[in-house]
Amino acid sequence: MEMGRIRQHRLSDNIVEQLETMILEGTLQPGQRLPAERSLAEQFGVSRPSVREAVQKMVARGLLISRQGGGNYVSDSLGSSFSDPLLSLIEGRPEAQRDLLEFRHTLEADCAYYAARRATDLDRQQFQEAYDALQACYAREGKATRAEEGAADARFHLAIAEASHNLVLLHTIRGLFDLLKRSTVTNIGGMYALRSETRHSLVAQHQALFDAIMERRADDARRIAGEHISYVQGMLEEREEEIRRLARAQRRERPDSR
Repeated sequence: MEMGRIRQHRLSDNIVEQLETMILEGTLQPGQRLPAERSLAEQFGVSRPSVREAVQKMVARGLLISRQGGGNYVSDSLGSSFSDPLLSLIEGRPEAQRDLLEFRHTLEADCAYYAARRATDLDRQQFQEAYDALQACYAREGKATRAEEGAADARFHLAIAEASHNLVLLHTIRGLFDLLKRSTVTNIGGMYALRSETRHSLVAQHQALFDAIMERRADDARRIAGEHISYVQGMLEEREEEIRRLARAQRRERPDSR
């Protein structure tokens, strides 16, 4: 029987595999600069030429960008599911906002469930930091901008996706991050305009979700995440209906132009 020859991996291929894993797991993020060549060589226990060869392979595949005199970076385009023009288009359409919330309902409930089951001590530390940053925004009531609050809210939910240890969920959420951030800013404005107690409700919901994940209550985390999105959906539907009623009332007040 003829045996096939075993192809020996080049050292640079092993380095590529390590760097790819770091990108997939979120250790290296889009736009992030890689450590210096010397540092990577020491970290992996290899020679600098092997690191250089690995980086060149990843540049050729579009995973890394090499800037003359400026180092090597993870490609910004990785995980960018939505372009800026599409972000602006979606941002201005209520029906698209509803679609995004429906999508988030399933996606983030599962993220919360797996985060509660799988989060490591480091994940929990980073989740705590994201939660503290969000609470700091809430504490600055009237002083934190909607953009700041929206970014903190989106980062809180991204931290949950990171703790889920599901690569597809993580990169889906990460690809939607800019859209999620903008959507949250829009939603916050609409909800706060509708009811003054909205902020307190959101604080309580995020607290309950945080506690469930930190206490590893996976089923509760999934339920609370779903209820949180449902609350936002309900508030926005109520806000849209109020806007429609106001528009009808304004049309009735206009003098007959016929």
